[in-house]
Amino acid sequence: MNILVLDDEKEIADLVEVYLKNENYTVYKCYTAEDAIQCIQNQVLDMAILDVMVQGKNGFEICQMIRDEGYRFPVIMLTAKIQDEDKITGLTLGADDYITKPFNPLELVARVKSALRRYTKYNGNEEKTEEIQIGGLTIDPQKHECFVYDRKIELTPIEFDILVYLGERRGNVVPSEELFEKVWKEKYLDNNNTVMVHIRRIREKLGDDSKKPKYIKTVWGVGYKIEREEGI
Repeated sequence: MNILVLDDEKEIADLVEVYLKNENYTVYKCYTAEDAIQCIQNQVLDMAILDVMVQGKNGFEICQMIRDEGYRFPVIMLTAKIQDEDKITGLTLGADDYITKPFNPLELVARVKSALRRYTKYNGNEEKTEEIQIGGLTIDPQKHECFVYDRKIELTPIEFDILVYLGERRGNVVPSEELFEKVWKEKYLDNNNTVMVHIRRIREKLGDDSKKPKYIKTVWGVGYKIEREEGI
């Protein structure tokens, strides 16, 4: 697995490199945004770990570039800030996860492994389920494709997993806590708005009205629900 690490703090980039190499990952280490962009364009990557505060293009801009150019590999943001706004910004742009500095390197490795497992599943190397069809929405876990009628929807691996999980349980309310723990494989925190941000991004991609959503409906104070087809 090939992982890009961008951080202009040399000590942090070097530390992350050591821990990832200990897990037998190939690491492309960059200290500048320009070098990271060249790496993205010239190497086959399975993940990018991006520091938010770098000179030139910041981590948010690089994350957006990755998604705009159609790369689907997972992106983890590193940030020295803890404001929800920074977290929401990164997730809205297509990041899969974020870690706040200072961080435990072992936690970072665990997050990397979790995201790569999801990416591997997305690329067809794990058990597949049957196609899900709901009122013009088609989710094909075998091909890892999603369509709204004849329009193909480009989803990140984590967005796809969320949609499949909700689709498989259509007709039932899925609590936010359950959705987070099943998709992210981590303990849910009461102040965690990660699920909300990803649901919002999926709705935007589906062309779903957030005030009167057709597909993913919010059950306030509980979680989210995709109705069975007859209810759409």
